[in-house]
Amino acid sequence: MVVTEVASVHDSDWPYERAPLAASGWGGVLAACRPHGALVLAGIGHAGGQGSSAHRREALWAPSRVPDVVSREVPMAVEQPEIDALVAGFAAAAALAAAQDLDGVEVDAGEFSVLRQFLSGLTNRRTDGYGTDRTRLLREVLAAVRAGLGDDRVLGLRLSCDEMAPWGGITPDEGLATAAAVAGAVDYLVPVRGGAMAASRPDLHVAPGFGTRLCAAARRATGAPTVLQGGVVDPAAARAALDSGVADLVEMTRAQIADPDLVAHVRAGRPDRVRPCTLSNQRTAVRDPRNPVVSDEVEPSAGHELDDEWPPPVDPVPRDALVVGGGPAGLEAARTLALRGHRVRLVERGPVLGGALHWAAAVHGRARMGLPVPWWAAELRRLGVVVELGVEATPDDLDAVERAGAAVVLATGSRPAPPAFDSDRPVVAAGEFEAAVLSAGSTPAALADLTGPGFRKATMLPPGFRNVAFLNPGAVVVRDPIGDGTGVGIAEQVAAAGWATVLVTPDQVAGTQLARTGDLAPANARLARAGVARELRSTVRAVVDGRAVLEHVWTGEGRTLDCALVLDCGHRLPADALWRARPHLSRAGDCVAPRTLYEAVLEGRRAAAAAVSR
Repeated sequence: MVVTEVASVHDSDWPYERAPLAASGWGGVLAACRPHGALVLAGIGHAGGQGSSAHRREALWAPSRVPDVVSREVPMAVEQPEIDALVAGFAAAAALAAAQDLDGVEVDAGEFSVLRQFLSGLTNRRTDGYGTDRTRLLREVLAAVRAGLGDDRVLGLRLSCDEMAPWGGITPDEGLATAAAVAGAVDYLVPVRGGAMAASRPDLHVAPGFGTRLCAAARRATGAPTVLQGGVVDPAAARAALDSGVADLVEMTRAQIADPDLVAHVRAGRPDRVRPCTLSNQRTAVRDPRNPVVSDEVEPSAGHELDDEWPPPVDPVPRDALVVGGGPAGLEAARTLALRGHRVRLVERGPVLGGALHWAAAVHGRARMGLPVPWWAAELRRLGVVVELGVEATPDDLDAVERAGAAVVLATGSRPAPPAFDSDRPVVAAGEFEAAVLSAGSTPAALADLTGPGFRKATMLPPGFRNVAFLNPGAVVVRDPIGDGTGVGIAEQVAAAGWATVLVTPDQVAGTQLARTGDLAPANARLARAGVARELRSTVRAVVDGRAVLEHVWTGEGRTLDCALVLDCGHRLPADALWRARPHLSRAGDCVAPRTLYEAVLEGRRAAAAAVSR
């Protein structure tokens, strides 16, 4: 069953640039899905006060004049004419879906919806009948939708049953009571949590299947067919939810962006072939103000199906091919070459495959980043790729391979940038620190090795720390000029090992880029609980006599703190010496420019195609 992206039922709603309008219909989606036997349901809704006024340039509609917590914009409180228009819009959308022969509709009363806003005490301050009975609008909408849809098509309801704001929002008890009250009007129920992305689509810090308890409770309370929603990315977990009676259906969204062939693999009895989903939200987050195409970091063709030729065609004449580097770019290049029918050899100078992903997965809370590595290794074995570890290629090796007619792809990764400041204490790049952790067997052991036998462990920072001296040897200073998950995760990791930890960032909030993944507020809460001091709007200028010299990036004000070690989470440089020796060869990933997993995988595919076309 395919449920389309939620389409707005009224032109007062235009929540983001590419948001669809229900009046435009769903004919193209139906034509694409119906031949394959899939049921197609239209998602219909209205974002209310969580929308955007930038496109239509009129006031947002909401139950009350309560500013949205994200946009801070004050909406207009709808009166009866607008409420009637909303109900009519839902009915018209359902009637259009029926007229276009869709199998049904799913009404959105979930995280981003005016219906949830009417149900919540946080946003509904009305004193009329829609305030004294906050379920009234939902009941009116469901009745109108059923009338427009007819009795022979499916009516589903996506319902926020826990806003995770017990001081005034929808509590589980209230949500389940609402679900029970309307269960007779719908054919299935999707209980969800939250009123913002951080709660409803959390990143990899939240365990997969987080909606299991809520779903089971809703199924017991309503007796209605119930859908499990909430980070389900493993087919085995989905099967277990069905077998155990937690749910009647399972929603898998990010999992199928990561592997569009998930259903085909499971049906064919090969679930081990399913590409893992990291749940990092780096590319799958929606409602991003940058309005990017939704994709996946390990499947970059997702969202670009009309542009990318994937899976790749088999080349008519197979060739020998050499891939140098066993990180993400090299692994995907080798896989792509093998899929194209070539005989592939991959050499990696290290003892294991994975490259920088091993470091990324060692960062506190980010273990899921390592999941693609064993999947790639299994794919290469299946495709017959010869993998050689502990082998370092030289320019002469490349010349010999080329003379034999083989294609070559260089994916040699990155190296740490030299420190941006003078220091008389160790300065260790983030990747090399995590490599030391893996080698030493634990974070405390790695920190002991890096600071030397003469150092004593510092005490944890007291709450509210600022500008006080540490017990010698001082704190571990985490320099974070990027603001992604690395600096925050390493600060958590060091603090958990018992060291006083200071995160230094030029931004106004730690981990500022985590706003894109939904982890910004949770990350700062974790830092506070861990006792990590955050020096905001600051940069490290030097470490002199064991004291880190910080400078405020706005005012130039200086201050110092005791420092035992600096962990530098700054940008890295390409490890491109081999390419510079043979610049005519194809290269991919960090040896072009150190970026994210997404670019590494994408360029691995492109470099493979370029290498065999020479």
